[in-house]
Amino acid sequence: MTATSADQSERPGRIMSSEMAEQPEVLRRILSRGAPKIHRIASEIAARAPRFVLLTARGTSDNAALYAKYLLEVRLGLPCGLTSMSTTTAYGARPDLRDVLVITVSQSGGSPDLVASTRAARDAGAITLSVTNNPDSPLAAVSEFHIDVLAGPEKALPATKTYTASLLSLYLLVEGLRGGDGAAARVLPDLAAEVLARQDEVRQLASRYRFAERMVITSRGYGYPTAKEAALKLMETSYIPALSYSGADLLHGPLAMVDNISPVIAVVTDGKGGEALQPVLDRLRGRGADLVVVGPAPQVAAASAGFALPTAGVAEELQPVLEILPLQLLAYEVTIARGQDPDAPRALAKVTETH
Repeated sequence: MTATSADQSERPGRIMSSEMAEQPEVLRRILSRGAPKIHRIASEIAARAPRFVLLTARGTSDNAALYAKYLLEVRLGLPCGLTSMSTTTAYGARPDLRDVLVITVSQSGGSPDLVASTRAARDAGAITLSVTNNPDSPLAAVSEFHIDVLAGPEKALPATKTYTASLLSLYLLVEGLRGGDGAAARVLPDLAAEVLARQDEVRQLASRYRFAERMVITSRGYGYPTAKEAALKLMETSYIPALSYSGADLLHGPLAMVDNISPVIAVVTDGKGGEALQPVLDRLRGRGADLVVVGPAPQVAAASAGFALPTAGVAEELQPVLEILPLQLLAYEVTIARGQDPDAPRALAKVTETH
């Protein structure tokens, strides 16, 4: 091994960096190889006409599940809830789940509480579907249906490619449930490659946050799961306390902590969610906040700084797949600038086993 290759193999963050770079190809793989199976599963589930949907997940997968909640309620009109797993795993509750679709999202499919709650849901009469990056996992084994997000092995502790793979897979599922073909998603791989190629822009943005003691991240609608996932990425890699709020919730009290020192990142989806966020952006500007926008170019131009996304022609419900990419890069760049290794955050394990 040459000195150069040895340096590269030991470079902090090299695994996370390479896995982020894989995302356009992962999206292509899902659209070509995964979509037909997802469509078949969606058709089988739709034929059983579930009356309600429960979503079960933790961590990054919980943010993907929240995205699915927006899709199911907005695109399909199905009421949805996020499961409190302890009701079954700790308290032993056995609700009547006949005609209920329970979707469990997990990168590894190995956490005991996810497996136990899914098994209990199936025993209670639910239609169970797991969405994982591991078709041989215990979770896939106890589920009636399973979707493989086809992201390939993910070795860095911060999940990146499995998150966007889960988003796209869940989008295709919901489109299949409503009889659509998901063709609108075909623009994503090329656009994702364009966004990731602009890492230098994100590196310059990261210089604003190297010494940040706290961040606030906000959004509304389809962008809200992005805000939560971005906050999680920043906290688990750089250890900066990052607080995520729906724009509406931010106005109900937490706005008081915003000043001209703590940065605020606004994820502005081009569509109804972004329109709903406008009063929040106006209030933030009025407080002199250091406001950074990730979203359409006109919104970025009106902020202190930001990252303009290629949203023209991209359906609002698909923009979260692109929105998270510069924020993954931001977490990576801030962590590197602070002299830490984003591949191996302290006190974390790749598979978190909760009960």
